[in-house]
Amino acid sequence: MWGLRVLLGAVVGLAGPVQAEQPRWDTFNGTLAATKFADVTTFTPETVGRLQRAWEVRTGDVSDGSGDLPETVWSATPIYANGTLYLGTPFYRILALDPATGQERWSYDTRSTLKALTQPALKNRGVAYWESGADGPCEKRVYLGTMDATLHAVDADTGQPCADFGENGVLNVNQWNETNDVFPFSLLQPPTIVGDVILIGWSGKDWAYSVEPPGNLMAVSARTGELLWDTGFIPADLIPRTGTANIWSSMSADPDLGLVYVPVSSPSPNYWGGNRLEGVPLATSITAVEIATGKIAWSYQHIHHDIWDYDTPSAPTLVDLPRGGAQVPALVQTTKQGLIFVLDRRTGAPLFPVRERPVPASDAEGEVAAQTQPFVPHPPPTVPVDALPEVWWLADALSFGQCSRDRDRFRYDGMFTPPSTQGTLLWPGTAGANNWGGAAVDPRHGILFVNSSRVVQIIRLIPRHAYDGEVRKATNGSIEGGNEAGFHAQEGAPYGIELYEWTNSLGLPCWAPPYGTFAAYDLASGDRLYEVPFGLTQRWGFYGLRSWGSPTLGGPVVTAGGVVFLGASMDDRVRALDAATGRELWSDIVAAPSVSIPAVFSHEGQDYVVFVAGGNSILKPRVADQVVAYRLPRE
Repeated sequence: MWGLRVLLGAVVGLAGPVQAEQPRWDTFNGTLAATKFADVTTFTPETVGRLQRAWEVRTGDVSDGSGDLPETVWSATPIYANGTLYLGTPFYRILALDPATGQERWSYDTRSTLKALTQPALKNRGVAYWESGADGPCEKRVYLGTMDATLHAVDADTGQPCADFGENGVLNVNQWNETNDVFPFSLLQPPTIVGDVILIGWSGKDWAYSVEPPGNLMAVSARTGELLWDTGFIPADLIPRTGTANIWSSMSADPDLGLVYVPVSSPSPNYWGGNRLEGVPLATSITAVEIATGKIAWSYQHIHHDIWDYDTPSAPTLVDLPRGGAQVPALVQTTKQGLIFVLDRRTGAPLFPVRERPVPASDAEGEVAAQTQPFVPHPPPTVPVDALPEVWWLADALSFGQCSRDRDRFRYDGMFTPPSTQGTLLWPGTAGANNWGGAAVDPRHGILFVNSSRVVQIIRLIPRHAYDGEVRKATNGSIEGGNEAGFHAQEGAPYGIELYEWTNSLGLPCWAPPYGTFAAYDLASGDRLYEVPFGLTQRWGFYGLRSWGSPTLGGPVVTAGGVVFLGASMDDRVRALDAATGRELWSDIVAAPSVSIPAVFSHEGQDYVVFVAGGNSILKPRVADQVVAYRLPRE
C-alpha cells in the first residue's frame, strides 16, 4: 500500500499546486473510455477533509410509491459540459443548473407517462450531451430518454426542443420495436454519443415473459434522429422463442479504433433456458461493434447459456496496459459474478488466462446447463467465487439454527448452481457482485478501483401449474413485480420464479459479513493491492459494524490527487477514500443512498464533486430528490 501511496503522491507532486481546467464530465462515465478518472489535483488525502457543501438542490421529482405514482429510482450521473450541469430526473425532466450555485438556468419537461411500464419503479440514469462544433441554435444539445421509448433533444443553452430531430425534437424509438413487442423500448440509460452518432440500447421487463423483443443496438443521427443502422444479438431462428440479450447499461467507445463496446445482457426467460438450448453466442458478452456500420468486430461471452440473469452490467473500461515492452489497448470488464475480464480491445483476446471449469448440471424440466463456464483466476475476483459465504453465527443463533437448516435444505454446488424447484442459493445474488456503477481506473498507472456487494439470494423455480396459486397464497411479503425480488411469471416457460434474500426470521442476513468491500488492483500484474470493508449496513435505525461493510449500488470516481469519491452504500453517506489504502478520509450524510456515479470537474477555476442522492429499494426503502455539490474553501 505504501508503494501505491508513493506512486500517486509523486504524480501529484509533479503536477504542482496549479490546477488545469478539467474541460468537462460529459458522459455517464466521465469520458467515452469509461475510466471515471478526473484530472483534478486539489482533492488530495491532505485537503479533502475540508470539503464543504457548495449548494444543494431538491428537484421535487420523487415518489415513495405510496400515492398515485410508482416509486422513483434515481441513479443519474450529473453531466458537466458547456459551462453547465445537466441532470435527468425520474419524472423525465431535464434540469440545467449553474455549477457554482445550483441555481436553475432552465428546465425541460418531456411530459412522459409516469407509469412503471417495464420496471417496478420510475427510473432514470441521466442525460447525454452533443455539440457539433458550429455556432447557432441546437448546435449544442442535451438528450433524455423516457420509459415509454421517446428520445428528446433540446438546445443546451435554452432548453428549447430541436425541431430538426425526430418530430419537433422528439424521436419515437419504439417505431423500431416490431418483433415480439410485449413492452416498449424503455430508454432509462442515457445513450452513448460518438462524433455525430447516437448509440441507443434499451431496457425491458425482466422475468415476465419467455418471448420478448430481441436485443439490438440502434445508431441514429445526432442531428436528425435518422436510423443509420440496427444490429441484433440473437440468431434469427431463435427470435420466435426468446428475446432480450439487450443493452440496458452504459457503453464505452474507442473513436480511434472506430469501435463501441457494448455490455450485452442475458436472453429471456432469465432463469430457464430450455427454449434456447442451441445457444445465443452474443448473449451475456462484451461485444465490439463498428460505429460506422454496425458490423460486429468481435465478441467475448463470459457466461455460456446464462440462466442466472448475470447480465453484463456496466460499460467496459478502456485503458492501455504494458505487455511485452509495448502498450496494449485493453478493456476491463467487471461482472455480476465478480470476475474481472481483461481483454485486448482490438481483438477480444484475454490478456490474463481464462480457464473453463466444470459447473453443476440442471435438474429442471427441459433444461440443459452448460457443462463449463469461464473463470479468471487472476486478477482475483471481487468476491470469493469458490465457496458460498459461511453461515453467520449470530443470525443462526438468533433464529435457533434456521440459517444452518436452510444451508442444508437449499441446493448449492458451487457458483453457477442452476435454479431448481428445491430452491437454489444464488451466489452472488442477481444484483451482482458488481453492477452498473462499474470500476474506475487511474489510466496513468493502470490501477483499478471497484466497490462490490456480497449478497446471497434464494431462487426457486415454481412449476407452471402451481405458480398462480402460490402467488395468491404468499404470506411472506413477496409480491409479483418486486424490485429484484418477489414472484415473476416467466410466462411461456414451464416455471415461474420466486426470488428473495437469504435471511432468518428476524430479517438478519444468514451469510457472514462483510456485505460490501472496496478494492484496488494493479492491472499490469493483476495483483489485488488491497481490499477493505466499505460502508455501513443499516436496519431498523441501527448501523452495523464497520467491519461488516454494506451492499452497494453505484460507482466510484478516482482523481489525479489520489482520492476516490463514492456514494453507493446503505447508510446514506457519500465518501472520499484514500486511493492508496482505501481508508475513509471524509464523509457526509445525504438524503438517501447515492446509487449513482458522482461528477468531478473544474468550473471557473474551482474543483467540484457533485452527488445525486436518489435511493433504490434494492438497498433500503428510502428515496430522495437531492443533488449536492462539494468544494474546498477558497484560500
